[in-house]
Amino acid sequence: MTLPIDIDVRTVKQMLDSGEKFVLLDCREPSEVAAARIAGSTHIPMRDIPARLADLQPHKTERVIVHCHHGGRSLRVAQFLRQQGFEQAQSMAGGIDTWSLEIDPNVPRYE
Repeated sequence: MTLPIDIDVRTVKQMLDSGEKFVLLDCREPSEVAAARIAGSTHIPMRDIPARLADLQPHKTERVIVHCHHGGRSLRVAQFLRQQGFEQAQSMAGGIDTWSLEIDPNVPRYE
């Protein structure tokens, strides 16, 4: 079964709360991660992902949920990962900004 390319923040939160096994991949820049982050996420900047595919290889058959600021970069990364055989790669729609608005207001919003 092919998963939709997008996943909403509420579903990601439910998965985290239930202890479901998946990788939450933050593809933002280091300065963005310094401003705000989701606990438990793995940070690999978008530009570094092709060179660091080996780091993700152990998770190739698992769900990899990518997030960025608003969802644009994470969608491109999820599409790239699917092309590399990560069939369960998804993009968290709305990114960390929507996460802050709908899930955790303690995660700072930034421009």
